[in-house]
Amino acid sequence: MTSILSYVDEVADLVLLHARAQGMTPAQARAILADARRLGDDAPGSWSHAWTTAGDAALAAGDPLNACRRYNLARFPYPDTDGQRAAGAACVAAFDEWRTGVGGIQRRELDVLGAKLPVWTSGLDTTARKPLLVIMGGIVSIKEQWGQFLTAAGRLGMAVVVTEMPGVGENPLRYRPDSHRMLSALADAVAELTPYRDVYAVAMSFGGTMALGWAARDPRVRGILTVGAPVRSFFTDAQWWQRVPETTKRTLAHVTGLPQQDLAAELPAYALTREELANVRIPVGYVVSARDEIVPAADSTLLAATLPNLDRLRFDDVHGSPAHLTDTKLWIVRSLIAWSRGTGPATAALGAALRLRTTLRRAR
Repeated sequence: MTSILSYVDEVADLVLLHARAQGMTPAQARAILADARRLGDDAPGSWSHAWTTAGDAALAAGDPLNACRRYNLARFPYPDTDGQRAAGAACVAAFDEWRTGVGGIQRRELDVLGAKLPVWTSGLDTTARKPLLVIMGGIVSIKEQWGQFLTAAGRLGMAVVVTEMPGVGENPLRYRPDSHRMLSALADAVAELTPYRDVYAVAMSFGGTMALGWAARDPRVRGILTVGAPVRSFFTDAQWWQRVPETTKRTLAHVTGLPQQDLAAELPAYALTREELANVRIPVGYVVSARDEIVPAADSTLLAATLPNLDRLRFDDVHGSPAHLTDTKLWIVRSLIAWSRGTGPATAALGAALRLRTTLRRAR
């Protein structure tokens, strides 16, 4: 059993990685973490109090985007106290304030599987049939983390919808073995708002699992980009499960609504089958992290053996390859442009930038 102290340390390590992804320096994150000594309550010295105080300060300074990022980390990895739930609401409100100043980003509530699903959108209009880009994080990533893709919708020439996995953020659904149905229903709901042609998905970690299950069944999906998506062995390998971080186990229990002690018995139902993967004939891009502590290497090996159009990008990094965010972003944008528009000067330039970064990284 992981002790409370070691669990706090584990969450703190993960937050240092997520803070970097949100434009926060390690020094800034560590300064806040110095006051986050425990989980489970909201008093001074607690996780939620430290990060919420930092969010309040950023908001008072007129910086709603950085306030949003700090409120996000206050509710990280999922809201478990009243203070964390309040931080989650404050995060959404701060993002709403930021996007109002930026312009071009809309909040919508879509009817999905009998529930109201809040999403952020951009580029949805009825004047042109654009490709639709669906963006979704994993079990700890909320939709407010993807503002840069919403502002880039015009440059990508796409309509963009940013959502969350079931049980994450404002998504009222639960993560189930058939949660791929949520993505199909979301695409149906968007079609009622605006016409589009082809659908692409950027879906991280367990969101990538859902996206692959969706693509196996829905011909509208024309390409998927994912980072560290569990496929099969994660869900079925009992020995691997024993070494999975406590944060992942607790968060999976939260998003599924299952008792943590029942997860090992229930997870095999979430695994993708070879038959499902055989139906994924579209281009799939997959970032492999050589030191992934969550997803076993067997999962990317299975994808390589079953998907006919797989592009694997490998980094010597931990889950999500947080030290290679710039490379991953360049690769995502290059892939989306190539798939939706074909090759051209933009994809050539992005490809050259990726090759240069690879050369420099190997030289170091």
